[in-house]
Amino acid sequence: MTAGLSREHEEFRAVVREFAVAEITPYIAEWDKKHYFPVEVVHKMGDLGLFGLTAPEGYGGAGADFTSLCVAIEEIGRVDQALGITLEAAVGLGINPILTFGNDEQKSQWLPDLVAGRTLAGFGLTEPGSGSDAGATRTRAELRAGEWIVNGAKQFITNSGSAITSVVVVTAKTGERADGRAEISAILVPNGTPGFLVEPAYDKLGWHCSDTHPLTFTDVRVPADHLLGERGRGFSQFLATLDDGRVAIAALAVGCIQACLDMSVEYAGQRTSFGVPIGAKQGVAFQISDLAVMAEAARALTYKAAAIKDAGAPAKVFRQAAAVAKLYATESAVTATRIATQVFGGYGFMEEYPVARFYRDAKILEIGEGTSEVQRILIARGLGLPVE
Repeated sequence: MTAGLSREHEEFRAVVREFAVAEITPYIAEWDKKHYFPVEVVHKMGDLGLFGLTAPEGYGGAGADFTSLCVAIEEIGRVDQALGITLEAAVGLGINPILTFGNDEQKSQWLPDLVAGRTLAGFGLTEPGSGSDAGATRTRAELRAGEWIVNGAKQFITNSGSAITSVVVVTAKTGERADGRAEISAILVPNGTPGFLVEPAYDKLGWHCSDTHPLTFTDVRVPADHLLGERGRGFSQFLATLDDGRVAIAALAVGCIQACLDMSVEYAGQRTSFGVPIGAKQGVAFQISDLAVMAEAARALTYKAAAIKDAGAPAKVFRQAAAVAKLYATESAVTATRIATQVFGGYGFMEEYPVARFYRDAKILEIGEGTSEVQRILIARGLGLPVE
């Protein structure tokens, strides 16, 4: 049992674990090798209800808590990180902004298919010239004759160009505030809108089975009612979205650490050297013990943050907990894959062993949805330090 999780959470964990082992494990090595995005598994995840965990029943969801979503992400990520991020981004970055800030018409139009896993939505924030500095958005949207005309570019956008992507929520400058700062708003841009170009998928180091593209917008016209939330509130909306996403990424990292622990324990018990299992050697046993500590600590911080979210704590409290969980869990995941690879020795460098895939996949955890440096800034500010 994980501290803070109910019996229902643990029973749900077992269901997701069984699904992942049956539907992903036998095929993931080949999918990873081919950089294949398995739409059929996404649909099965939808049938299991994973995309609708936190959505209200009125839109086909389960109305469950945020902790349940973290459990699902951890267990999918324990088998494959790419499909784990597909789930995380689909809910946290695709569904959540529409569910939280959309009006009734927008929710009714987009959520049923997204919640069911029939379609996916992207989250267009990062740009070629502004990564962590999301406030430096250059994409522009001008309201003219009842339409938003969008011009600009986004990069590293997950779930943005798959065969089932239906819409991307895009941040854009829509004017200037009285204090001279940019007014940033969020706009829904449906897939297939003229001028909206999904560029070829990236050739990524890891996450080979996830869908990631750069996007270009050239005089893209969408109706004025495609504004998501209040005009000029897009930046604050996405900051709130990222707080949730950081905890979800931490859950993905926990899955990575647990996978490294599981693989290392099994391998160290079977592989012999000088006539005994390598797990009998202190040099190996101590490293695997460190993996166990990382898994326990990262899981505790992650589910503490999820519980704070579910309890409705003030945003400042949740933001601090989210940053702490994200920083520790993701940096530990990178370390865990290095240790696991070392335990496997030369075999850890071979793609026939899953440890190599986890090693490739882990690094992005320290970068996506706020780098480790950004998390340290947020934590320092939460402590009252005047860090810039």
